[in-house]
Amino acid sequence: MTTEHVFDKALALQHSDIRAGHFTGMTSPDYWNMVGPFGGMTAAIALQAVLQHPDLLGAPIALTVNFAAAIEAGAFDVQATPVRTNRSTQHWTVQITQAGIDGAPQMTTIATVVTAARRDTWGTADLAMPEVARPDTLVRMEAARAGVAWFAQYDMRPVSGAPPSTWDGGGDHSQTRLWVRDAQARALDFPSLAAMSDVFFPRVWLRRAKPVPAGTVSITTYFHTDAAQMAEVGSGYLLACAAGQQFRNGFFDQSAQLWSEAGVLLATSNQIVYFKE
Repeated sequence: MTTEHVFDKALALQHSDIRAGHFTGMTSPDYWNMVGPFGGMTAAIALQAVLQHPDLLGAPIALTVNFAAAIEAGAFDVQATPVRTNRSTQHWTVQITQAGIDGAPQMTTIATVVTAARRDTWGTADLAMPEVARPDTLVRMEAARAGVAWFAQYDMRPVSGAPPSTWDGGGDHSQTRLWVRDAQARALDFPSLAAMSDVFFPRVWLRRAKPVPAGTVSITTYFHTDAAQMAEVGSGYLLACAAGQQFRNGFFDQSAQLWSEAGVLLATSNQIVYFKE
């Protein structure tokens, strides 16, 4: 008997009115992150609503998720709306809400998605995959602290820039390189690629070697791949690289890239993160 993957359970959406783009879902304890769901899972859910919409054109090329408030444990609603469809591109808005104390819907997440019908054209990659040790030569990171259940759902093997072993305030860079894949084997697809774009711990922790409170405010992921390329990746590792660029006035940014083991750049992302002293 085939067991449903834990990611697919967390990603599951039911439609109350699929033509109108309205879906419902439940938060997953397997992807919990301290005060709410793992941000990568929230991003995957927003994308999944678009992928399940009957009016979908093409495949995702861009996903922006703004985290307005933490999603509480329990049920939530997702509204996916195609706001403009052109010959080859389609623009979407996605909203995730939950019922407040008074029963009125409260906004938690606002997202935009761009999908496109890609054409065969000339292409090249100006960014080369870093030369790093292979994943089978590296040690998997141990499970994170209590309350961060999502961490156990990934097999992450740091090449460099692992979380500091000593929180002494002596950090001098913010770059991390690690191999990552689902801990329970699962073929790569757009939702899982969106989720893995957010697997990095806060860059400020590495830069300062200090575990200050931090949380993503907004993340944008650009997809440079298609279903055929992801089928070649299968359940293999991705090389995930991230670095901060500016830390100032309570916010910092992060740029990230995800490559296949074959050296194909599958996705890039940027996010803005708040932090406290």
